[in-house]
Amino acid sequence: MKTINKLVLALFFFGTLLVKAEDEIPPPPGGGGTGGVGPGGAASPIDMYVYLLSIVAVTFIIYYTKKLKSQKA
Repeated sequence: MKTINKLVLALFFFGTLLVKAEDEIPPPPGGGGTGGVGPGGAASPIDMYVYLLSIVAVTFIIYYTKKLKSQKA
C-alpha cells in the first residue's frame, strides 16, 4: 500500500508540473513582428511529446518500483 501511495503522489506532482509548465510560456516580443517561429509565438517543441513523455515516465516508475520490490523480497 505504501508503494501505491508514493506512486500516486509522484503522478500528482508530475501532473501539476505539466499543468504549470504551460502557464509559464513567455509572451512574444513587442513590435508586432512575426519572429522566426511564426505569428510571434515561442517555440516549444516538447509540447508535441508531452503525452509520450508522461507514458514513458509512468512506465519507468512502475518498472523500478517492481524491481526494487523484488530485490527487497
